[in-house]
Parts: sequence; C-alpha cells; structure tokens
Amino acid sequence: MARTLITSAIPYINGIKHLGNLVGSQLPADLYARYCRARGHEVMFICATDEHGTPAELAAAKAGKPVADYCAEMWQVQRDLADGFRLSFDHFGRSSSPQNHALTQHFAGKLDAAGLIDERTSKQVYSNADGRFLPDRYIEGTCPNCGFADARGDQCDNCTKQLDPTDLIEPRSVISGSTDLEVRETKHLFLRQSLLKDRLDAWIDSQDGWPVLTTSIAKKWLHDGDGLQDRGITRDLDWGIPVRKGDAPWPGMEGKVFYVWFDAPIEYIAATHEWADAQGADADWQRWWRTDKGAENVNYVQFMGKDNVPFHTLSFPATLLGSGEPWKTVDYLKSLNYLNYDGGQFSTSRGRGVFMDQALSLLPADYWRWWLLSHAPESSDTEFTWETFQTDVNKDLADVLGNFVSRVTKFCRSKFGEEVPAGGTWGASETALIETLGTRLKAYQGFMDGIEIRKAAAELRAIWVAGNEYLQDAAPWATFKTDPERAAAQIRMALNLIRFYAVLSRPFIPDAATAMLDGMQADDDAWPDDVKTALEALQPGHVFTVPEVLFAKITDEQRLEWAERFAGQRA
Repeated sequence: MARTLITSAIPYINGIKHLGNLVGSQLPADLYARYCRARGHEVMFICATDEHGTPAELAAAKAGKPVADYCAEMWQVQRDLADGFRLSFDHFGRSSSPQNHALTQHFAGKLDAAGLIDERTSKQVYSNADGRFLPDRYIEGTCPNCGFADARGDQCDNCTKQLDPTDLIEPRSVISGSTDLEVRETKHLFLRQSLLKDRLDAWIDSQDGWPVLTTSIAKKWLHDGDGLQDRGITRDLDWGIPVRKGDAPWPGMEGKVFYVWFDAPIEYIAATHEWADAQGADADWQRWWRTDKGAENVNYVQFMGKDNVPFHTLSFPATLLGSGEPWKTVDYLKSLNYLNYDGGQFSTSRGRGVFMDQALSLLPADYWRWWLLSHAPESSDTEFTWETFQTDVNKDLADVLGNFVSRVTKFCRSKFGEEVPAGGTWGASETALIETLGTRLKAYQGFMDGIEIRKAAAELRAIWVAGNEYLQDAAPWATFKTDPERAAAQIRMALNLIRFYAVLSRPFIPDAATAMLDGMQADDDAWPDDVKTALEALQPGHVFTVPEVLFAKITDEQRLEWAERFAGQRA
C-alpha cells in the first residue's frame, strides 16, 4: 500500500482566515488527501495552528485575554471552520503543544552539537514608547526593495524579500505606532544556514518535477544578492518555546524563546506525535518521519502559498538535514500564488473580501470548494469576482451536475418507480460513452496524481458534461413513448453515472458526493478501475431515492448584495 504524508501550511492563530488563505494551502491539500485515500493510499494529513510569536501576542492583547487562553479559543474556532469546509485532517494540532516544545528543543540541541548554531550580539529595534525590544513582526515600514508601505520586519508580503527590521524605511511600532525607535544590542542564537548552502542547493536540484514557482523562489533566495544568510532563531518574547538544548538550560538565553519560524515547521512532526499520543500506545508517529523507522517508503507532499516557500525549501530542510538525524524531507512541494479579491487584495485589517466564517454563512462548503479549486492560483495569481463565482457555480454545479441528477432520478421515478429498471440492452451510444469516459478518467487521474488542480477540475467537469450529452442525445423521455425497454437501458446507464460521478467528485465536493451516493443507496464507493464495470454497479431492482436539489442557483439579487457587503468592511 502506498503511504502518503501531506502537510498544509500552518495558519497563524490570530483571527479567522479569508478564502485566499484557504485556497493557498489547506483546501488543495485536502483535495489531494481525499484523492489519495480514494485510490487506496495510507494517508497522514497534518495541519495545526501557529500559536507563537507576534501575531498571537498582539491579537490576545487586542482581545484583552491571556495569550494562552486566546490561543485555545482560536484553535477551536479554526478547527470548527476546517470541519465546516470538510477539511479531512487526520490531526489538527497546536504549535504550543508539549510535543512541539520537546522536539524544537531537541533540534536546537542537535544543531548546536553539529556546530550550526552561533550566539551573536545583534542589533535589534527598541521602542522607547513601549519600553521593550520589538521582534520582527512588531515592526512595520516601507520595503527597501519594492517600496511596499506595510512590509514587516522579517519579510515583505508584496515581493517576498526576506528582511531585517533595520532594513525598513520609516519603521514604526505595531504596538503603539510610535516611530521613537532606536537600535540596541541584544544576544540571540543564529542558525548557520550559509554552511548548508551547497547541500541545500544539491538537495533542491535532486527533486523531480517540482513546480517552477517553488524552485524559482528557492533558487532566488539561495543565489541572489549575498545568497543564503544565517538567520536568528530566538526572540525577546514572553510567549513561545523556551530556549533550551534538549533537556538542558542554554546559558545566556534565559527569558528568550525560539523564533516562531524555527518552531512552526517542526510542528508538522510534533502534530503527528500528538496524533499518535491520542491514538494510544500502538500508534507510531516515527514511521512517518524517520527514515530509519519506515519513512523511507513515504511520499511526503507539502502545500503552501508562495510566501511560505523560502522557509520550507531552505530553513526547515536546514533544520532537518543539519540535525544529522534521519528525518524525512519533502518529496514534492506544491506552491500556489495569491487569490485576489475583486480588483484588489483580501485584507484582514480592512475587512475586504470573504472570510471563512462568512462564506459558510452564505452557502454550503461545496460551492466554495468547487470554485476555489477550479480556479486554484497555480501558474499565476487568480481573481475572485462575484460575477465569475455566480456564473461558474450556476453553470457547473447547478446546470451540469445538479440538473443531471434531478432529471434522471425524477424521470425514472415517474416511469419506472424508485428502482433501477430492468430491460433493454446497451448499444453503440453506451459503448461510445464508456470509451469517452475511460479516456477522460485516465486524464483526470493523471492530473490528480500530478496535483494539477485546475486541469483536474476541468477534466471532472468534462466527465459530467459527457453524461449530459449522452442523456440529451438518448432522450429517454422520447424513447419511452415508442420503446420502453430501450429507455430502461438508457436510464439504467444514467443512474449508474450518478454513482460514478459521486465517487470521482468526492475530493472536490464531498457533501454533494455523499448526497448522491445516499440517494443511490450505494454502499460501494470504490474508485473505478474499469469504467464499464463501474457503470454496472447498480443492477436492475436496486432501490434509490430522489435526492434533494444538490445546488440552488445564486440569484442576481444575492450576488449584488454580497458584493456590496464584502467590499471593504466586515459584516
């Protein structure tokens, strides 16, 4: 049995995420996890909340809550929203877990023993108004590279350039907005990534078929300018993982915590450890992560937005490779561009765009899942507009798929009753359909295997269309008047197509797929190895029920109201 490890970029704990965040990592990762399970793989699908660092502290302070309490509450909110979008994580963990504390401190000790950590006196921004050192993300200013006005002290979200706070033009405190800042000296630990540059370069070159977006970003960070730089892995914060060497204190680092971008990727491993602990003594997390414990047979696939690529192609692999231990590194890193909102960017601070909780209050998850995945920002940024969303949902889901299911089941009920009719035989049109579907099924599987999401969605829609074209040409409602036996064979084919569609569509639209299978009372939802066999699964006499309307159309009134509501201020 194939074994597939899937990790989705870990979202920050601070607040509810928008649809751009969703399609940037978690949703395509879920699509692939569902597909792999359907194909018989043993799957471990891991995600978690990123609970340390500036975002958590600032959000907790704004909410007037202790940071630990805030994180616990927001973990549950994000967990519930993930469930609402039917994200099928095997475990949704927390980077504040005891397992992540222990593993992060373990890696730090191993890296130090390997000579890859230095203690350095560095210059850090101090806010006189706030009376404290400001970690990277507590500082904003203008990016010196692209001129973006709201660049953070660690990275510019506009051009993805890695920054130090002292690089920013006209820096200001995120806490108070004060520009009364000065640079003071403080001691921190640095991961000597530069010593691993050649090894990381060779490792990236050894990867087969990575997306161009992924490798181009990684290579840019390796070779542009001064190349890969050593990176601080500690911060002056109260909330985080205390700096220790495994179980031992780290002299001179008292009161400091590990930098969030050092500990957050380690949570992928720790979350699998959390899963194993929750399962009981027989569960073994190491078989997914240690190549000396069975992980050499695991295919590890990561999903993330392009802004996270540098940390997952360089910093996290530097941690794993530099430890000197046999840790599993990623085999394929699926990176995605940005989803923009109606002519601009989604904005959490400005409330511009649709957030996950709002989306589910408007429409069921499948509407959003289908549109977002069929427009996944793979080769370039993608634009969400309400006009496109309405048009595509109404056409693809309501007219093509939903209408097919409704027409077939209602016609059969009126003429043959609520069971698969007997009589008649398949002819040339059915043979041609089977051949067409066989070709398209192979193409669909090829795109899904290659994680080409938009192409897979287009092929799935073409499979739905093929059934509609068959039904339109066969016209069993007309055939029934002169040849009921032939009409019975045609409807038998169409009813089996509903089950066939449900199985293939489940990775994209799981709720609708379940409704179709339940309506067909189909206990067997195995992935089709052979189209003809799959289309004979429901035999004459098999009882079904007419499903409720799968997809209601989005009206013009709804579209206009939603466009106004989410233009710039949250509801």
